Amino acid sequence: MATIQPFKGWLPKPKKVGQVACPPYDVISTKEAAALAKDKPNSFLHVIRPEIDLPEGTPYHDDAVYQKGAANLKQLLNSELYTQDEKPSIYIYQLQDDTHTQTGVFTCASVQDYDNDVILKHELTRPDKENDRTKHIQMQQAHAEPVMLTYKDSEDVAFQVEKTVATSPPFIEHTDDRGVIHRIWKEFTTVDFVKAFSKVDHFYIADGHHRCKSASRVSQNLRERDQSFPGEAEYDYFPVVLFPMSQMKILPYNRVIIHALKNQAEHLFDKFDAVKTKKKSPDKKGNVSVYFDGDWWTFTLPESDENDTVSNLDAALLQRYILGPVFDIHNPRTNNNIEFVGGIRGTEELERLVDSKEADLAISMYPTSIEELVDVSDAGELMPPKSTWFEPKLQSGIIIHTF
Repeated sequence: MATIQPFKGWLPKPKKVGQVACPPYDVISTKEAAALAKDKPNSFLHVIRPEIDLPEGTPYHDDAVYQKGAANLKQLLNSELYTQDEKPSIYIYQLQDDTHTQTGVFTCASVQDYDNDVILKHELTRPDKENDRTKHIQMQQAHAEPVMLTYKDSEDVAFQVEKTVATSPPFIEHTDDRGVIHRIWKEFTTVDFVKAFSKVDHFYIADGHHRCKSASRVSQNLRERDQSFPGEAEYDYFPVVLFPMSQMKILPYNRVIIHALKNQAEHLFDKFDAVKTKKKSPDKKGNVSVYFDGDWWTFTLPESDENDTVSNLDAALLQRYILGPVFDIHNPRTNNNIEFVGGIRGTEELERLVDSKEADLAISMYPTSIEELVDVSDAGELMPPKSTWFEPKLQSGIIIHTF
């Protein structure tokens, strides 16, 4: 049984959203953040990427970075841009691009549910990233960005969402720089939402494993500090946006090999009977397309001799039969000879990287399905690194949870 908790969110005034809303911290580099925030003093990037306001060369994990992020958040919340709701609310968050619409519930999830595997994981977390997010959250006394979760479709939840959307106009409607429309509704009558989600067995982390783990660590840290406090505190919850499985959109997460010898590529093409193709993206599970020396090639990955879901993922088969044996990349998490390119950048980016000699070879993948992600999570297994790229992305700075 999953738990949700309404909360008093901080939201920008509707006419001010464009001044603050920005991409999430983990999809852009510091250099990109600095460029996006240039001449935008109220951009939420100053909160989630505060190093852009410090002298160049300041270490990313310097105390000054966390202090600056906290100061920038405090300044924003104390400005005329933001107001906090007086009553706990459920928020409906709708994303719409040219071909796709998904509507989720923005609320708080329970750290206890995360710790007790009601919220299921499919990735390992890295201690350095955990430490970074934990320091930001604790210093800011806020969860500045939500986690994206999914759940198996529920008629009860769908009814509540549709009722809210149908009976009132959105409080916020904002179009981002990529043309994605972000709509927010407020729902102060929350008991029916809580009841509907209580019938959902599990939530599944789609995007935000480090934010979940860091929320758990912050709760534990503050609980140890506040031992005399008997009940639950606001820091025992963290913000999430819950989308039904049927509405989740996953793009491929492609790979580029920085240094690939010609004989390695030729061995790859010979071994797997690759043929030249004009198709830059594979059209079915099990197929991959490879760009090398100005040409696209396609072939089918060998089938796994194991029956579990993880072993049959395309990313796992690629690792087992190609990255390791052909290119000597046995740990893609740490190997500097491989980089990952989100599907939103398209195959044009793969061609650009190879044609410009920034990489020697590119691999275009078929997207992992949401059903595969859920099956892996239900089995308590882990996905290979960089298996999923979710689109459209949530924007940061639209709803903030403080404690």
